[in-house]
Amino acid sequence: MGAPLSPVHVSSLDPLPHLSIKDTPIETSSAQYILQQYTAASGGQKLQNSIRNAYALGKLKMTTSEFETATKVIKNRNAAETGGFVLWQMNPDMWYVELSVGGSKVHAGCNGNLVWRHTPWLGAHTAKGPVRPLRRALQGLDPRTTASLFADAKCIGEKKLNGEDCFILKLCADPHTLTARSEGPAEIIRHVLFGYFSQKTGLLVYMEDSHLTRIQSSGGDAVYWETTINSFLDDYRPVEGVMIAHSGRSIVTLFRFGEMAMSHTKTRMEESWTIEEVAFNIPGLSEECFIPPGDLKSGSISEACELPQEERAKGSSISTHRAKVAALEKSHEL
Repeated sequence: MGAPLSPVHVSSLDPLPHLSIKDTPIETSSAQYILQQYTAASGGQKLQNSIRNAYALGKLKMTTSEFETATKVIKNRNAAETGGFVLWQMNPDMWYVELSVGGSKVHAGCNGNLVWRHTPWLGAHTAKGPVRPLRRALQGLDPRTTASLFADAKCIGEKKLNGEDCFILKLCADPHTLTARSEGPAEIIRHVLFGYFSQKTGLLVYMEDSHLTRIQSSGGDAVYWETTINSFLDDYRPVEGVMIAHSGRSIVTLFRFGEMAMSHTKTRMEESWTIEEVAFNIPGLSEECFIPPGDLKSGSISEACELPQEERAKGSSISTHRAKVAALEKSHEL
């Protein structure tokens, strides 16, 4: 949850698709119409095009709320960890986030050409796959990139969410992107993102994304990790004319299954956040602010990060390729 990315590459400079009805499937034209309404509700394309860079400061609270096995459920009654984050963005496709919770700090960034992370358990390393936006920025902080991200989505229907009628857009990562993000015996099978747009306000009020990773040990059964993040976006208020979600909460579920039928585990984590400050077109912010650390490790690390000890012991191929489980990196970052 510290620095997960969107499913696919998108540039903040990509234009929105022109609304076309002729020779266009209804699912696609409906999605284009919904995105045009979203852009208008968020402040309009002209205003958003004038934004060269952005800054956001927030507070957050995180907790691991539940751990489940085939035979028992353990609820965590410990107090939540509190912390904060700061996010800087600059066109085209540059961003930097710093998150600190409970004495641990995670840094991540993108200089437009590569994405990197710095965590206490892995140090500084580049991420596999194409350059992609930071998911945290899509949680009501960057409507332009959000609209561009859903440009290839399809409208799959309507649903009432917390008493509010919403249109649902669905976006799937393409096979080429999934392959680029996989490594060794760790294969990312799918990554799907759903966006719920309010029919009343036109704004994005809920996001759900899920991705599935398959780990194949040498001579053994495959193990699967499914990571699901559900995010509710609230308290939209204008900042210099742009509608920004000033609070929200995310629920993360890490589900491990495979091998024996009764060997599954499920971990549930929660985060709530509030936005304290937002500003656009900050003077003096330059490309030098997004230069990666000088101690980046050679070679990139896939999202399938940090297998548990019992997984690493099952096959030399896994330890050789340092196959990582995306769900576990996110659990550390939470």
